[in-house]
Formats: sequence, structure tokens, C-alpha cells
Amino acid sequence: MSTHRWNAELYDTRHAFVADLGADLLELLDARPGERVLDAGCGTGVHVSALHAAGVDVVGVDASPEMVERARARFPGIDVRVADLRTLGLPGGFDAVLSNAVLHWIPEADRAAAAIAAALRPGGRLVAELGGAGNISAIDTGARRLRAELGLPEPVSPWYFPGIADYAQVLAAAGLELTGAWLFDRPTRLAGQDGLADWVRMFGAHLLDGVADTDAFLAALADRLRPTCFQDGAWWADYRRLRVTATRVAR
Repeated sequence: MSTHRWNAELYDTRHAFVADLGADLLELLDARPGERVLDAGCGTGVHVSALHAAGVDVVGVDASPEMVERARARFPGIDVRVADLRTLGLPGGFDAVLSNAVLHWIPEADRAAAAIAAALRPGGRLVAELGGAGNISAIDTGARRLRAELGLPEPVSPWYFPGIADYAQVLAAAGLELTGAWLFDRPTRLAGQDGLADWVRMFGAHLLDGVADTDAFLAALADRLRPTCFQDGAWWADYRRLRVTATRVAR
């Protein structure tokens, strides 16, 4: 799993759109009071808190101690824990697993899917959204081309952006039957005049590996991407999302 380190406070204050855009997943999950739900990659606890308030027996896990610490501070009384989504190690029997904007951080997709399946009871459901094929292509391509022009090596990507067919195979191999899949463009507005630079620092730190002057690099990247990623007075990330629903096959 990615060793990316998170600034949890900055995540909340400048990138709250991540949790906000996951609200649709809560509706799709439609968790009932008393159901056992695992939020796999809970971040700073927004969705765990919402489910808890609705009477759901919810546990949130995240690989980042910083995220878990902030979740506990923001929402006292919720059950959030540090855990690796490739292994989890929680007792099975959850009625559902929710995962928002996390699984694309785990290139070992087969291990994550197997761990999710192990956490679910037979017939339990998965509702997840992650970056899909083509996600942030403009930002990634622009940064890589700029690096090449500066004589910097290709950065190692921490991301996994699958298409529907590829991810269906991953889920099937883990014993999860795909019941719905949507791959769609979702241009996402970034906060502030430095929204692009803030986004790269938060989510694309690998694109800055070996860069001597990050401010100059990000300014050059902004100049390059302005014609396509700056509209209506704001920066926009060219997000493309894969949303899936699946159930654990009884064996």
C-alpha cells in the first residue's frame, strides 16, 4: 500500500470535496440501523460519523495514523482504527463495506479485494468509488512531461486506476460478484487560486520527487495546464471515477 503521508488538517480544510462527493455512496449503501458496516479508508471520519448518527454499527479503518487521530478528535465516540486495507485483520461478518476514494491508492488491488471479501458475511455488499481509467490524465501527463524536460526520472506512481472490465475480474477473483459499475467523468473544482498546486502537494507528491524548486515547478505546471484546467476563475481536476457495487458470493 502507498506510504503517502497525509496532512489531515489540510485534507479537511482544503480538500473536503473528497468526503462531500462521497455522499452519493451513502445513499447507494442505504445502511439500516443495526447493520454492521465497515468504512474501508475512512479518512477523517465524516462518513463514519454520519452512519453512526443513523444508528449503524460502523467501524472505520484507515492506513494513516494522522487521519485516524483527526477523526477521533472531530467525532468523539466513533470507532476508528489504523489498519492496512490489504490485510484488515478484522473479524468477518460485516453486512456491508463502504469505500470512498481509497482503493486507487492500493496497486495490490487483488489483496485489497480479498481482504474486503473476508470482512463481509456471505451475501454482504460492497459499495465503492475510486479513480477510474483516465483519472487526472491532464495533471499527471503535464507533470510528467515537465519532469522529462527538466531531466528528471519517471516518478513511481502510487495510483491504480482500473476500467470496469479489469476491476470486475479483480472482484470476481476475490469472490465478489459485480452488481453495478459506472465509469464517468467528474471534473472537480479545487479551492483557492493555488488549488492546482495544493492538489499536487496533497495527492501527487510523487510528481515532485527530486524537484529542486517545487514552487517554480508548480508555477510552470500551472502555466502549462491553465488552458485546460482553469475555468470560470478556478482550477479543476480532471477526475474520472469508477463506482461499483458487489456482493460476496456464498461459498
